[in-house]
Amino acid sequence: MLRFLSIRRLAVIDSVDMEFDAGLNVLTGETGAGKSILVGAVGLLLGGRASGDLVRTGEDAATVEALFDRDGKETTVRREVTAQGRSRAFVNGSLATAAALKELSATLIELHGQHEHQTLLDPSTHLTVLDSYADLSDLRAQASQSFADLCSSQKDLEDYKRSSSERASRQERLGFELGEIERIDPQAGEDEELISTRDILANADRIERLCTEAYAALYERDDAVLGTLDGVWRRVAELAAFDSRFKVHVEAREEIKALLEDLAHTLRQSLSADPPSQARLEQVEERLAALERLKRKYGPALADVLSRRDALRRERRTLEDLTGSLDAVETRYATARQAYLSLASSLSQARHDAARRFVPRVEEFLGELAMEQTRVEVRFRGPLPEGSWTAGGLDEAELFVSPNPGEDLRPLVRVASGGELSRLMLAIKTLTAVSRHGFSDAFARTPSSAAPGLIFDEVDAGIGGRVADVVGRKLRALGSAFQVLCITHLPQIAAYADTHFAVAKRVSDGRTTTTVARLDEAGRVRELSRMLGGEGVTELIESSAREMLTGRRVAANAVSGAKDEERPKGESESPASAASAARRATGLGSKTGHGQRAVAREGPRGRRGEGE
Repeated sequence: MLRFLSIRRLAVIDSVDMEFDAGLNVLTGETGAGKSILVGAVGLLLGGRASGDLVRTGEDAATVEALFDRDGKETTVRREVTAQGRSRAFVNGSLATAAALKELSATLIELHGQHEHQTLLDPSTHLTVLDSYADLSDLRAQASQSFADLCSSQKDLEDYKRSSSERASRQERLGFELGEIERIDPQAGEDEELISTRDILANADRIERLCTEAYAALYERDDAVLGTLDGVWRRVAELAAFDSRFKVHVEAREEIKALLEDLAHTLRQSLSADPPSQARLEQVEERLAALERLKRKYGPALADVLSRRDALRRERRTLEDLTGSLDAVETRYATARQAYLSLASSLSQARHDAARRFVPRVEEFLGELAMEQTRVEVRFRGPLPEGSWTAGGLDEAELFVSPNPGEDLRPLVRVASGGELSRLMLAIKTLTAVSRHGFSDAFARTPSSAAPGLIFDEVDAGIGGRVADVVGRKLRALGSAFQVLCITHLPQIAAYADTHFAVAKRVSDGRTTTTVARLDEAGRVRELSRMLGGEGVTELIESSAREMLTGRRVAANAVSGAKDEERPKGESESPASAASAARRATGLGSKTGHGQRAVAREGPRGRRGEGE
C-alpha cells in the first residue's frame, strides 16, 4: 500500500507531500491543474522513462520518493532526474537499476492510465487481457521460451538441409577468402614492425653517419665523453667529501657509465652489421603492400583482418559440422516442437477455461454500470497453422460486444463509444485485479495483503449521471480489498472517497505552481460544489454537495453493516469472509442455475464453447 508520496521540482510542482490511506483515495481538480503530473511521478517510480524536460524550469534535478507498506514491512523507493536527463533510482537507500525498480514497483502498485482505453481497441491486446485476468504469465513465459528453442532448432534443421550446391558455393567462397588471408599469413602487429624496418632501411646512409659520429664522440676523439667523464667523477668525489649533496651523484656514477657503455655497444653493433641492401627494402615494401591489400578488403586495421580470418574459420567449421548426422538434428527439432505444442496447448486450454469465467463476470459487472443488455464474447481463432505460431501460443483472440438488444455481436473497435469503453476497461481492470490477488472464485481464498495498490487515471471518461454514481460505488467497494487511487472529474465518484485530495494550480511572481491539499469535510463540500457548479457556486449547490456526501456515506455504511450482520455477534471478520464480502460489493458473485447461455465461442475454424 502506498503510504506517502513526496515530489520535488517536477514540472510545475515545486514541493508536494501526500499521505494516503487505505480504501478509495480520490484526486480532483480543474483540467490542467497538474493531476497528470502526479500520475507521471508514479510512473517514474514504476521505472518509466526519465527526461530532463520533467525537471522544473530553473532547477537542477527533480525527485520523487514513495513509502510503501507491504505486509507490515516498509519499502522506500526514490527516483532522481537531472535537468540533463540523467536518472538514478534507489530502493531502501541503495542504488538500483531502472529495470530492478520497474520489477519491484510492479509488485507494489499498478497504474492504469488513460492510454489503456485506446489499447483496448487493438485486438492484438485482447489475448494479453485474458492472460492477465487468468494470471497465466508463468505459463505464457514457459511457452515463449519453448518457442525460442523451437525456432533455434528449426533454423539448425534448415541450415542442415540447405542445398548442397548452396553449401558448396559458400564453402568455395570461404575457401577463397581464407586462402587469400592465410597465404599472406599476417601476424598481429606485423605492419607496425615492418613500417619501422622500412624507415631504417630507407635512411641507412644517414643512420650510419649518425652512429659513426656518436661513437666517436663517446670513445675516439681527444675530447671523448667517456674519457672526459673520468675527470668529472674524480672532482665530484672530492666534492662529496665536503658536501653531502654530491654523494647521490657519486653513487649514480656506475649506473651512468653503464648506460653510456651500453649505448656505445649498440652504436658499434649498428656499424658492424651487414649494410642494408636495396633488395631487403623492396622485400619489406612488398610485404607491406600485401598487408595493405588485406586491410583495404577486410580491415581497416590489421586486427580486423585477423578477426575476419577467425570468423571465416568458425563458419567453415560450422558448415563442416552440418555434414554430421541428419537424424540428430531432426530429433532435436521434433523434441522442441513437441515441447512447444504441449505448453502452447495447455496455455490455449487455460485461456478457453478463463474465457468461460471471464465473460459472465464482465457482463454482470457491466450490467451494474447501466449496460444491462450488453453481451460479450471472446472469440478465438486457433489453433493457428504452424507458420503462424508465436511466442504467445497457438491462439488469437478478440473481444466482441453487443451493447444493445437485437444487435449482432461485433468487434469491440467497431461498436464501443467512449463511455462504454471506459466502463468496459473498469470492469476488466477490476476483475483482473481481484482475480490475480485472491477474489477470483467461490472458494473464498484469503486475499493477499501484499496485493499492489491500484491507480485509475480518469476511468470516468465519457460517463456521467447514474452511471458515474455506480462507478463510484464500484471503486469504493474495490477499495475494501485494495488501496485505490482514482483521478476523476466527476463529483458522483469523488463523493465516495475515503480520502479526498484537491489539486490546484496557482501563479505567483510569474511562476506556475501545482499544489495538493488533503480535504476535510468542509473542504470536500467546497470541492464538490466547484465540481457541480463551476465558478457559480450557490447555496443550493453547496446543499447538494452536502447531501451527496451524506448519501454516499449512508450507502457505504449500509454495505459495511450488511457485512457485519453476516457474522455472529462479537466475531471479527475473517480474511475469507472479507473476500466474500468484497466479491459481493464489487458484483463478482458467480452466476449459477439453468439456462445460462454460452459465453465463449470459437471462430470459424474452432468449436463453440459451452456455458459454464
